Amino acid sequence: MLVEFSSLTEAMALRAAIERSPIPGVTDATSGARTVLLGFDPAVVERSAVEAAVAALEIVAAPDGGAGAPVEIPVVYDGDDLASTAELLGVSTAELIAAHTGRTWLCAFGGFAPGFGYLASDGWALEVPRLEVPRTRVPAGAVGLAGEFSGVYPRESPGGWRLIGRTGLSMWDPARTPPALLAAGTRVRFVEAARG
Repeated sequence: MLVEFSSLTEAMALRAAIERSPIPGVTDATSGARTVLLGFDPAVVERSAVEAAVAALEIVAAPDGGAGAPVEIPVVYDGDDLASTAELLGVSTAELIAAHTGRTWLCAFGGFAPGFGYLASDGWALEVPRLEVPRTRVPAGAVGLAGEFSGVYPRESPGGWRLIGRTGLSMWDPARTPPALLAAGTRVRFVEAARG
């Protein structure tokens, strides 16, 4: 069952409400930018009961999202688009770095590639346009901005996000359990690291 919303905040709030108050028979809740896809077992619960349970949930967004200590991602802020993105936004590079590191981000949902988390923050007021012409190659570990999101490329791939830095932290490791470092609801802090 796909539940659609008008905002990312509402979609994130529903997923969090289902985590707090699981609905019997619902096997998973997968977030999107404006949607939550609910998987359910029809042998356990009927669709109409899932709809009624969703309608009855108290959907309240927490100020900074999930619980627990945030995952710290060390970033060397030397991305190809750092200076041009700061100029585009009308701030200095130091102000852009301070804005990026000065808040807690929340993994709203995953997508694009295994291990790629779309990170959002209530305090992030900067809308960053994507590149007009995407790159054919973005290295693994590149930290980027696009729209209302920040993210870390888990592997080399094409991409249109504005690159502001890089990290050596692995976002996706098949030998790790779970393989993705970030899942929906994971809190994240970016920490400026020295070049090395």
